[in-house]
Amino acid sequence: MAVVPAHDHAHGHVHPSATPRSIRLGIAVLACAAVLTAVGMALLWPRDADRLTGAGNNLVRADATVLAVRTAPCPSGGGTCKFATVRLDDGPDAGRAVQAEVASGPGAPRVRAGEAVVVSYEPDAAPRRYEVTDHQRGIQLWILVLAFAAAIVAFGRLRGFTALIGLGATFAVLLTFIVPAILAGRSPLLVAVVGSAAIMLIVLYLTHGFTTATSVAVVGTLSSLTLTGVLAAVATNAAYLTGVADDETVYLSVSYGNVDMRGLLLAGILIGSLGVLDDIAVTQAATVEELATANPTLTASQLYRSATRIGRAHIASVVNTIILAAALATRRTVTDRAPAGRHAVDNI
Repeated sequence: MAVVPAHDHAHGHVHPSATPRSIRLGIAVLACAAVLTAVGMALLWPRDADRLTGAGNNLVRADATVLAVRTAPCPSGGGTCKFATVRLDDGPDAGRAVQAEVASGPGAPRVRAGEAVVVSYEPDAAPRRYEVTDHQRGIQLWILVLAFAAAIVAFGRLRGFTALIGLGATFAVLLTFIVPAILAGRSPLLVAVVGSAAIMLIVLYLTHGFTTATSVAVVGTLSSLTLTGVLAAVATNAAYLTGVADDETVYLSVSYGNVDMRGLLLAGILIGSLGVLDDIAVTQAATVEELATANPTLTASQLYRSATRIGRAHIASVVNTIILAAALATRRTVTDRAPAGRHAVDNI
């Protein structure tokens, strides 16, 4: 792993702050972090024998096309329900027309003849009960993804293209390592730390290049991530947080008994904070580098004071970002304002 010590290819000038000693120290730290991350992933990687099947229901999803919609009395009696005649487009019964109940309640899909929908059913039930649970939106999502990628490449050019590769690497680590390892009963906190380190080492260098500023940002993010994990563990223990707060977490704890729910809460905090931490670290490192380049006469203490003032502005904006993200996470608390309001904070 080579770090560019003197010339930044993006700017084409010399950075006087990159001394040979700091470069060697940075390389040593990053090499140790890369080795420890690789070893951690090897030890925590889920094997086939460790994968859990869960004790949940056996619902199967299938694509279907709505042929007709009608209203009729509910099978359970009382009130009316909406039913759709749908043609199954995949699965063992592909091409067959069946009756499916349309889910009701807030957020339920509103279906019309000719629309592509998703139905769910229990394959072992006799007779099978089909239910329309959602719309198919694969084409719309692919259009949004392609538009997003085109905009990133158009404005970011090569840097934008590498950022998209880094985004793909992030999803690869999440889907192939972090989620399967947690479901296989590994420690969620250890999995989150190792997975976050892997994401950071891959994404930051892919996006920002092998420069001194990137290496400094990686070291800063690693340090901040470690401190965040320690503080999160202390806070969750002090507040007696269990990680079980709503129907989804209860279902997960029942279906996958080996999953540590408190550890899963800590893992969510770490992974959620990673995006904020690397953004601040990269911006701060690049800003300090530019300050040193713009005014090479600055002493170390003057450069540090200037960087600290910029860092305070970063902290102020990040606090607002985190609060807004937390407000989004409390939407269920707002809709579930029951008499047991004193427990509402547990859903945050």
